[in-house]
Amino acid sequence: MAALTESSNGALPQGNRAARASVLFGFLGIAVIPVAVAITEWRRELELIEAGYSVPAAFLFSALAVRLARRARRSLERTLGRIGGEKTARTGRVLGWLGLYIALTAAVSLGVYAYLEYVAAE
Repeated sequence: MAALTESSNGALPQGNRAARASVLFGFLGIAVIPVAVAITEWRRELELIEAGYSVPAAFLFSALAVRLARRARRSLERTLGRIGGEKTARTGRVLGWLGLYIALTAAVSLGVYAYLEYVAAE
């Protein structure tokens, strides 16, 4: 072979960065709401309902985790699995979907709370 290839230049393979990022964002998506609730418990001037501001962030982090896991799986298919990270991508996908379910459940609970507040005000 006349030119250097990735395997012959001495550089270590990068691996599947999208898979690792999907796990990171999956953890963030799951952790955002409980951390916001804990902060409202520690800070006396905050009400628990104000933890609801973290729901969009949880949704975005989780959706990004699912998207990155999908990208990681496509990279695995393109390289025939040589870049690795199949289990990591699967873990990121599971964490992302779990975070989406948590965010959607929190959004529904905020909607029910707002409706009950509206009905009680009448």
